[in-house]
Amino acid sequence: MDSALPAPMGSVFAHRDFRLYQAARLFMTLGAQMQSVAVGLHVYGITHRPLDLGYVGLAQFLPMFILSPLTGDVADRYDRRKVLLCCYVTMVVAMLGLFGLAWGGVTETWPLYGVLVLVGTARAFAGPAGQSLVPHMVSPHQLSSAVAWSSTFFQAGTIVGPSMGGMLYDVLQARGVYAVCAALMAAAALLLGSMRVRTGRMDASVSSWQRLLAGLRYVWTQKVVLGAISLDLFAVLLGGAVALLPIYAQDILHTGPWGLGLLRSAPAVGAILVAAWMAFFPLQRNAGAKMLGCVALFGGATVLFGLSRHLVLSLVALVVLGAADMVSVVIRQTLVQLATPAEMRGRVSAVNMVFIGASNELGDFESGATAQWLGVVPAVVAGGVGTCGVVLLWAWLFPALRRISRTEEVRPLRR
Repeated sequence: MDSALPAPMGSVFAHRDFRLYQAARLFMTLGAQMQSVAVGLHVYGITHRPLDLGYVGLAQFLPMFILSPLTGDVADRYDRRKVLLCCYVTMVVAMLGLFGLAWGGVTETWPLYGVLVLVGTARAFAGPAGQSLVPHMVSPHQLSSAVAWSSTFFQAGTIVGPSMGGMLYDVLQARGVYAVCAALMAAAALLLGSMRVRTGRMDASVSSWQRLLAGLRYVWTQKVVLGAISLDLFAVLLGGAVALLPIYAQDILHTGPWGLGLLRSAPAVGAILVAAWMAFFPLQRNAGAKMLGCVALFGGATVLFGLSRHLVLSLVALVVLGAADMVSVVIRQTLVQLATPAEMRGRVSAVNMVFIGASNELGDFESGATAQWLGVVPAVVAGGVGTCGVVLLWAWLFPALRRISRTEEVRPLRR
């Protein structure tokens, strides 16, 4: 089949391992999203300070940042499925740790942050291994469709997970949610363990500091990849408001845990609709310009959410925000995989995960700190305006990114 043509609808599901992997990711995502809701409510219930919600993100980001050179190297030097399986098992252990703390009636936040560091460590190794594993399950011309379907399953978990977490928190409190999370993640580990794909060593050279930094050097050289992932970094770093949703739910919109679940799920509703559409109808032209435009829309929706005082309007703004972000996610992930040599995908994906972690978890800390300083609403509005400014700047700094028409046209640089 001509690689420039979209893959037939659903053809990626002809691959057994791809089906198992998506089921495993769905269970893992459900557990992770439920855990995020429970931890936010748990921490805010103890201290009632925005800054402490920011520390939740910081505790998970620091391992990702510190370990990033090593995590990508591990994904390139060892079987990626086995690396990912170890990470899933670690997540189960972490959920059991949170369950134990909640069962014991912990009244301080630092033990929770300690377990979240373990969560961040597992995610640091899982990100590069998981992203680099998908190209081994499908053919190259199916990769864009596979990325979109992967995002669809991820967003499905992101829709259902927070709502389940909020409802269960009302009934079972934090310890009950953590127990369910552990069960879901154990199921994910079993599914992953039953997969047949084996990657082996993609790069058998002797490890060295220069090798560990090769991914960062490659990203710096491949300007299309640098522009795509740095755009996401600064846009979401400024525009992210997820860490402040417990405050919006309780103090601004005056809903309970069920309302927080709806708010956490709303971006995924928009995202899954767009991801499903893109899985069947991949972008055929002007991919770079559309990505930039959707990131600007993300910023505008953030401003609307920040100013809203009505639950329905807030949910609509978050749905639009998630839909716009998904276009960027699919294009960026496809570009990163196609523009990177197979033997370097682990290390480049590790760099990508640091950028994603910085935009998400470090963005949570930035949101909490800014809200503590400026106030919750001004912090969210200023972040959305800043995101729009980043889009204009990146359109000027990375003209090659703006001019991309088809993602399939991007090729790895020669080393």
